Amino acid sequence: MKTIVHLLRHGEVHNPEGVLYGRLPGYHLSDDGRLMAKAAAKWFDGRDITALVSSPMERAQETAEPIAETLGLPVGTDERLIEAANHFEGRTFGVGDGSLRRPEHWPFLWNPFRPSWGEPYEEIARRMLAAMAAARDAARGHEAVCVSHQLPIWVTRRRVEGRRMWHHPGRRQCALASVTSFTYDDDRIVKVDYAEPAGELSHRPGVPGA
Repeated sequence: MKTIVHLLRHGEVHNPEGVLYGRLPGYHLSDDGRLMAKAAAKWFDGRDITALVSSPMERAQETAEPIAETLGLPVGTDERLIEAANHFEGRTFGVGDGSLRRPEHWPFLWNPFRPSWGEPYEEIARRMLAAMAAARDAARGHEAVCVSHQLPIWVTRRRVEGRRMWHHPGRRQCALASVTSFTYDDDRIVKVDYAEPAGELSHRPGVPGA
């Protein structure tokens, strides 16, 4: 039986201070982020979507809203789709005025392969795959949408494709409001696809995550 689970990254967030917001509450979509969410909803319109679930973070829930309205579906919440935990949450990150210039943060940078500054890649992929399996079971023979975040989506894709988990953040193929789709044959993932419904918005210069 064929089932497709789409992992949708949330749209652009209003964050003029450039803070690594991670799991902090109070970070909402920008005006362009809402347009990105609407573009994603338009992309999903007409597909055989029967289940819609989201990370509990505001930006993910707000990205799911226009999809729910377009498809007439309720939005479920799955904690396993949440952003990765990160030691630098709530701080700016860099060598100028950011956290990297402060020695007390250096011990968290010793192992980029795990990584030492946050939730291990393997644990992220494990919880994401479990959330995807639950969405797959809820939409057997149809399609499901799970709204999540860039790092969880990207490491999950790398795990499925058999690639190493550690990577360069700037080389992730996971733009804002992008869709990474996993096709299941019964319980086995047999195909991964990628699309950018909001490509014109997400790839403008200066857009975070572009």
